[in-house]
Amino acid sequence: MTSLLRSGDVTDTDHDHRALRAAATRVLLGNWNGRGTVPSRSLYPHQWSWDSAFVAIGLRHLSPRRAQQELEWLLSAQWADGRVPHIVFNPAVPAGAYFPSPDFWQSSSAGRHRGAPAHAETSGIVQPPVHAIAAWLVHRADPRESARRGFLPRVAARLDAWHRYLADHRDLGGRGLAAILHPWEPGLDNSPCWDIPLGRVTPAAEDSYRRVDLDHSAAGDRPTDLDYARYVRLARDYRDSGYDDAAPHAFQVEDPGFNALLVAAEQALAEILRAVGADPAPALRRAERLATVLTERLWDDERRIFAPRDLHDDRLLPVAGVNGLLPLAVPGLPRPFADALESTATGERFQLGQVHMVPSYDLTSEQFDPNRYWRGPSWFNTAWLVHRGLHASGSTDAADELRAGILRDAWTSGFAEYVNPRTGAARGIRDFSWTAAVVLDLLSDPREER
Repeated sequence: MTSLLRSGDVTDTDHDHRALRAAATRVLLGNWNGRGTVPSRSLYPHQWSWDSAFVAIGLRHLSPRRAQQELEWLLSAQWADGRVPHIVFNPAVPAGAYFPSPDFWQSSSAGRHRGAPAHAETSGIVQPPVHAIAAWLVHRADPRESARRGFLPRVAARLDAWHRYLADHRDLGGRGLAAILHPWEPGLDNSPCWDIPLGRVTPAAEDSYRRVDLDHSAAGDRPTDLDYARYVRLARDYRDSGYDDAAPHAFQVEDPGFNALLVAAEQALAEILRAVGADPAPALRRAERLATVLTERLWDDERRIFAPRDLHDDRLLPVAGVNGLLPLAVPGLPRPFADALESTATGERFQLGQVHMVPSYDLTSEQFDPNRYWRGPSWFNTAWLVHRGLHASGSTDAADELRAGILRDAWTSGFAEYVNPRTGAARGIRDFSWTAAVVLDLLSDPREER
């Protein structure tokens, strides 16, 4: 792809933005399967949970109706216990096209007692709860069309059930935070943040499954065979428990990114509930409680960042990942925390403004890898969240500079899944949906209330 947005400064001309918008639109339309949007046509041929939330945020600038449909289709596969599964499988896709496949998860049988839907096969784990944020933004993009289709009334109860599931079933530490049971759940699948708790997991036998991801991506970009075997073991054990959150789990962690996004989502849900004439107070109480416990329980004063807490020994993990910066996106985050996070983001660990976007892991760590999945590369969706947080905290210059970098890197990488933070080189899959989606959002009217 010939660069219109040069590697130095983004040229903010209407021509450049028209070309970038047209290219991003092409990506999203090309990845639409008639009911929802796949992250990519190759490696990810189904619908992913938080991917679709970002897709809807971008689609609202093209077609608010399609953005609504994106979320509605995802939520139609919600389980009766309230969980929103991280994958909704397309039955038209051959079973061998992706692993773990529907045959592995066995949602309609193993998840039957948890209320897994009979009409759709899904995974059994979850992803970050960004859906209420997306739904509220989608509604506000065209309130008249939203009202005509009854969008908010249709999704409000489902979103409330989703948040209640996290509050009622995932508070495994007993302090009010949602726990994750698998490294795939916080979205930062292969991050060094999970190395310590993951090291306790007995790996699955490598001859018991076949990795399909390596058919589409370079092995150096993907998780190692040992880590992948541990992911499979965790998912298999959870499945064999009947997806029982109260069963013993080898991996139980309170993640700051997951919980920060839940705070923001609870506040968005309160707006949705208010708009449909329901009581927003329970969602607001949950948001206030979460925000308080987040700062009390997950703040690492030594590293000046939020850190995951390993429930195995109830200790903060000695790590610094982009998930620790995501509380910037919490509305009303106390000023001392916001200032400390911005200082950390611009410091040696993440070098915001000096590298491409926001590295997914501490640049100074021995575990940092600029190319391997979530172990260092910069991702577009987390950069968008940090951008949103910087704007909310009043750091508009840093936010604007990050915005320019996101747009530049999306164009020059061919809408890559992620990039090397030092060089900007494209890594992973190209024509990736959430990359295109956040570009469309950042190209929208900057005066729009966000």
